Amino acid sequence: MVKNIKNQEAILNKLGIEKLNQMQEDAFEAISTNSEIILLSPTGTGKTLAFLLPIIENLNPALKNIQVLILTPSRELAIQIEQVIREMGSGYKANAVYGGRSGSKDKVELKHPPAILIGTPGRIADHIERETFEIHDIKTLVLDEFDKSLEIGFEEDMKFIVQELTSTQKKVLTSATQKVKIPDFMAIKSPKRLNYLSNKSTNLKLAVLETENQNKLQALEKLLGNIGQGCGIIFCNLKASIEVISDFLYKKGINHGTFSGDLEQLDRERSLLKFRNGTSKILVATDLAARGIDIPEMDFIIHYELPSRPDEFIHRNGRTARMNSNGTAYILKWEQEELPVFIKDVEEISIEKTKKLANSNWKTLYISGGRKDKISKGDIAGLFFKQGNLKKDALGIIEVKQDCSYVAVSTSNVKDLVEQLNNSRLKKRKVRISILN
Repeated sequence: MVKNIKNQEAILNKLGIEKLNQMQEDAFEAISTNSEIILLSPTGTGKTLAFLLPIIENLNPALKNIQVLILTPSRELAIQIEQVIREMGSGYKANAVYGGRSGSKDKVELKHPPAILIGTPGRIADHIERETFEIHDIKTLVLDEFDKSLEIGFEEDMKFIVQELTSTQKKVLTSATQKVKIPDFMAIKSPKRLNYLSNKSTNLKLAVLETENQNKLQALEKLLGNIGQGCGIIFCNLKASIEVISDFLYKKGINHGTFSGDLEQLDRERSLLKFRNGTSKILVATDLAARGIDIPEMDFIIHYELPSRPDEFIHRNGRTARMNSNGTAYILKWEQEELPVFIKDVEEISIEKTKKLANSNWKTLYISGGRKDKISKGDIAGLFFKQGNLKKDALGIIEVKQDCSYVAVSTSNVKDLVEQLNNSRLKKRKVRISILN
């Protein structure tokens, strides 16, 4: 029996959030009382929770079909919204569908329709065409980062979806961009607009490190050593640059992840997972990581290669100095390179001494059991504490997926821990446990 969630405080406690920020409070009120809402807020300010709270509160527990459809520009964002809904503990089923995974797997999950369906426009349009699920009970449509979906070529799919959903009563559009044009096919008449993009963070510092060589790897090493213990993203324009930097960091023995459209979906998911749980303190990425994925607060970002457009520069920088936190956006600039006119108020820095690059103190372990086996985070924590004799501060973030789970543990004695716990039983199922490389 699904509980009718009315207690905001209970959900926030489950998510480890003390209170909503001003944008989230305003969004809750607007979404609860308006049929058309446009929410503009910077990356990382909590838009996902802002629209999920009022939407979940107004779900009908008696309905057995999909009531809410959320469209996202990326697979990663779809997966992470699904994860947030699960962590909210509302009792309502949520599923994410997206290109790059088996359509038959979608059909199995959708055989018992979720209350909330999240997906990329292409995959959702395909399912609607195939009549995989009923659409007449979908009353709420959310287009998260809708301008990004339009930018990467989903316009026709989105248009088809909107036209097919004839029962929609509420439309919520979110974006992190100021100059957004609402497409005509959305049939938005008089929306309630919430715009927080003018609230520029005063906590972001822009710093330029000039390099004598067009090859910036030595300067990057100096910069990362000087930064020390923080975590952040190194942004590149070219996928070839990601490979060069990754090879360089690998030779230096520095744990890091890579993220680009060239990677297989599983590799992308695991890169983000290890970045979230601290196994990798550095993510080397294209602008695919600037928007459309939900990753935690970070201390810095580095422009290894500068973007050509001001909005790309803003979105990259939006990954740090979020809300009330401080952060620095570093620019690596070859001495013969000119900064674009849209980059202003920068501080030139120099680094005299090269420090050793700091590495992570965490490793990620793979567990061959997940939600389908009725395994929970508590079950995994209990196994590591009781049978593994692990201390609480040596156990990090646990993520439970449909078919498997991942847990971050302290690097000390990790091999002994794996040998001790491999082939243990979790919920009557023997699971394999191994180090995720």
